[in-house]
Amino acid sequence: MTGLVRVAAAIILLATTSGAGAQYLGNYSANRYDPDSTGNPYGAGSAYNPNSINNPYGPYGSPYSNRSASNPYATDAPKLYDSDGNYRGRLSSNPYDPDSVSNPHGRYGSPYSPDSINNRFGAGSPYAPDSPTNPLGQGLRIQGEDDD
Repeated sequence: MTGLVRVAAAIILLATTSGAGAQYLGNYSANRYDPDSTGNPYGAGSAYNPNSINNPYGPYGSPYSNRSASNPYATDAPKLYDSDGNYRGRLSSNPYDPDSVSNPHGRYGSPYSPDSINNRFGAGSPYAPDSPTNPLGQGLRIQGEDDD
């Protein structure tokens, strides 16, 4: 039984760490009550949080940073992951990035793709627990890259 516990702990550790330089930025969610939600103005969504996507002066919220979710030309925007660890695209306002949630023709931005948070019948369903549009859900994990 001890070996099984060690294997489970190793799997959990690998699932929660996605590599060197990765930074957890909170959850992309409409949940105003969850402290890890970007929808909570006093939690991860605070404009005063240095790593918040809502901070216009931080690296992940500045309209000028290449790592920002709000820079329409960013190429290194934060990545989104669901609760199972599946990649759900980049949280980016860049409409030309193939992985951007703002690309209306891409896999993660099209309102017709099941993997898109813009599809209200797919990954963007307000009833799915890890959907960013669920007002009481967990949302999607936001992973940014640190400077190396």
